[in-house]
Amino acid sequence: MKVRQLRYSKEEFARHGDEIYESLVRPQVEAGNHGKIVALDIETGAFEVADEILTATDQLFERLPDAQPWIVRIGHRAVHRFGARSLRKSV
Repeated sequence: MKVRQLRYSKEEFARHGDEIYESLVRPQVEAGNHGKIVALDIETGAFEVADEILTATDQLFERLPDAQPWIVRIGHRAVHRFGARSLRKSV
Protein backbone atom coordinates (compact mmCIF):
# COMPACT_ATOMS: atom_id res chain seq x y z
CA MET A 1 0.00 0.00 0.00
CA LYS A 2 1.32 3.42 -0.96
CA VAL A 3 1.91 5.87 1.89
CA ARG A 4 0.69 9.30 0.87
CA GLN A 5 2.25 12.41 2.37
CA LEU A 6 0.25 15.52 3.18
CA ARG A 7 1.65 18.60 1.49
CA TYR A 8 -0.40 21.15 3.44
CA SER A 9 -1.10 22.02 7.04
CA LYS A 10 -4.44 20.84 8.42
CA GLU A 11 -5.75 24.40 8.27
CA GLU A 12 -4.68 24.95 4.64
CA PHE A 13 -6.04 21.55 3.68
CA ALA A 14 -9.46 22.28 5.19
CA ARG A 15 -9.60 25.80 3.74
CA HIS A 16 -8.73 24.62 0.22
CA GLY A 17 -11.12 21.68 0.44
CA ASP A 18 -14.04 23.81 1.64
CA GLU A 19 -13.39 26.54 -0.93
CA ILE A 20 -13.22 24.11 -3.85
CA TYR A 21 -16.29 22.19 -2.70
CA GLU A 22 -18.43 25.30 -2.19
CA SER A 23 -17.39 27.13 -5.36
CA LEU A 24 -16.86 24.38 -7.94
CA VAL A 25 -18.15 20.98 -6.82
CA ARG A 26 -21.31 21.63 -4.80
CA PRO A 27 -23.26 23.25 -7.68
CA GLN A 28 -22.52 20.17 -9.82
CA VAL A 29 -23.38 17.43 -7.32
CA GLU A 30 -25.97 18.67 -4.83
CA ALA A 31 -29.13 17.90 -6.81
CA GLY A 32 -30.15 14.27 -6.38
CA ASN A 33 -27.11 13.17 -4.36
CA HIS A 34 -28.07 14.08 -0.77
CA GLY A 35 -26.10 11.93 1.68
CA LYS A 36 -23.55 10.67 -0.83
CA ILE A 37 -19.81 11.18 -0.43
CA VAL A 38 -17.60 13.47 -2.51
CA ALA A 39 -13.84 12.89 -2.55
CA LEU A 40 -12.13 15.88 -4.15
CA ASP A 41 -8.49 16.60 -4.86
CA ILE A 42 -7.61 19.96 -3.30
CA GLU A 43 -4.91 20.59 -5.90
CA THR A 44 -6.82 19.96 -9.14
CA GLY A 45 -10.50 20.17 -8.17
CA ALA A 46 -11.11 16.70 -9.64
CA PHE A 47 -13.74 14.76 -7.72
CA GLU A 48 -15.65 11.50 -7.44
CA VAL A 49 -19.11 10.84 -5.97
CA ALA A 50 -20.03 7.53 -4.34
CA ASP A 51 -22.16 6.04 -1.57
CA GLU A 52 -19.14 5.22 0.63
CA ILE A 53 -15.93 7.04 1.56
CA LEU A 54 -13.65 4.21 0.49
CA THR A 55 -15.30 3.88 -2.91
CA ALA A 56 -15.09 7.62 -3.62
CA THR A 57 -11.44 7.90 -2.56
CA ASP A 58 -10.43 4.72 -4.41
CA GLN A 59 -12.00 6.09 -7.60
CA LEU A 60 -10.20 9.42 -7.11
CA PHE A 61 -6.85 7.66 -6.55
CA GLU A 62 -7.39 5.57 -9.70
CA ARG A 63 -7.62 8.81 -11.69
CA LEU A 64 -5.03 10.77 -9.68
CA PRO A 65 -2.64 8.51 -7.74
CA ASP A 66 -1.06 11.49 -5.96
CA ALA A 67 -4.36 13.20 -5.04
CA GLN A 68 -4.79 15.12 -1.79
CA PRO A 69 -8.41 14.11 -1.02
CA TRP A 70 -10.91 16.20 0.94
CA ILE A 71 -14.09 14.31 1.87
CA VAL A 72 -17.58 15.85 2.08
CA ARG A 73 -21.02 14.31 2.65
CA ILE A 74 -23.43 16.08 0.30
CA GLY A 75 -26.05 18.09 2.17
CA HIS A 76 -24.44 17.61 5.60
CA ARG A 77 -22.10 19.69 7.75
CA ALA A 78 -19.93 16.67 8.59
CA VAL A 79 -19.04 13.33 7.04
CA HIS A 80 -19.72 11.42 10.29
CA ARG A 81 -21.89 12.11 13.31
CA PHE A 82 -20.48 11.60 16.81
CA GLY A 83 -22.35 11.38 20.08
CA ALA A 84 -25.96 10.73 20.96
CA ARG A 85 -28.62 11.60 18.49
CA SER A 86 -31.51 13.54 19.93
CA LEU A 87 -34.86 11.87 19.50
CA ARG A 88 -37.80 13.86 18.28
CA LYS A 89 -41.27 12.75 19.33
CA SER A 90 -44.03 13.15 16.82
CA VAL A 91 -47.14 14.72 18.27
